[in-house]
Parts: sequence; C-alpha cells; structure tokens
Amino acid sequence: MDDNKMAGKVKKPGKRGRKPAKIDLKAKLERSRQSARECRARKKLRYQYLEELVSSKERAICALREELEMYKQWCSAMDQGKIPSEIKALLTGDEQKMPPSGGNKTSKNSKNNISSSNGQS
Repeated sequence: MDDNKMAGKVKKPGKRGRKPAKIDLKAKLERSRQSARECRARKKLRYQYLEELVSSKERAICALREELEMYKQWCSAMDQGKIPSEIKALLTGDEQKMPPSGGNKTSKNSKNNISSSNGQS
C-alpha cells in the first residue's frame, strides 16, 4: 500500500517544502551583509567579555601571589623562632590591633575572624 501512495507522488530527494519565490538578489545580499554585521558585533562582545574575564583572573592571581609571599615570610619568621604580629592577632582574635599588611585582608582570614568573633559573643 505504501508503494501505491508513493507511486502517485514522486519527490526529488533533498527538496522539501514549497519552492522559494524568486528572491531579489539585492535583498539577499543586504540580508547577508546584515547577518555578517551582527556576527561581527557578537564576536566583538564575546572577545570583550573574555578579555575582562582574563584581566579579572590575572588580578586574582596577583592577589594570591601576594598572599603566598606573605605566608612564606610568616613561615620563615616562625622558622627563626619569631611569631609575626599578624599571627598573634589571629590567634588572640584581636583584629583591631592587627597592623595593615599590604592593605589587603584576605577573604579567608576575614571569614575566620567573623566566625571566631561570632563564637566569642
């Protein structure tokens, strides 16, 4: 039965649906140009986003390197038998007495100090 149905309608492979009306060549070119403009704009936005992402990651890396250097200095001081004042302040929970080291306080230390101060209240 399927063969009888198909025998009445002979379809060419790869050409489905209705045939497009004759498209004005100028309109087709203009649509192509507009599509290319939009594509370039999306590409530009994507690259701007990626550049901002890279710069933010680079800033984070610099901050982490500074933090690592600070920890190395602390370790070398403790190897010599000295306890840095920052560590003393962390151990005693006196964040107010802590001298500013580099101007940046790490978020990890801030979280620890907040949790320890909440426990002391």
